[in-house]
Amino acid sequence: MTDTTALPNRVETLEMRLAYQEQAIEDLSDTITMLWSRIESLSRQVAALGDRVKATESDAGAGHPQVPPPHY
Repeated sequence: MTDTTALPNRVETLEMRLAYQEQAIEDLSDTITMLWSRIESLSRQVAALGDRVKATESDAGAGHPQVPPPHY
C-alpha cells in the first residue's frame, strides 16, 4: 500500500468510527433520559407510599394510646 492510498483509507476508517461513536452517544443519551423519567416516577410513588404509611400509622394510633409491651 502506498502513501497515496493509505491516507484516504485511514480517513475513511476514522469517519466510520466517528459515525458509530456519535450513534452510541445518542443511544446512551436516550437511555439516560428514559431512566431519569422512570426514576422520577418511582420517587413520586415512594413518596406517596410513605405518606400513606404515615397516615395509616396515625389513624391506627389515634384511638389507642401507645402502651409499652409487658416485658418493659
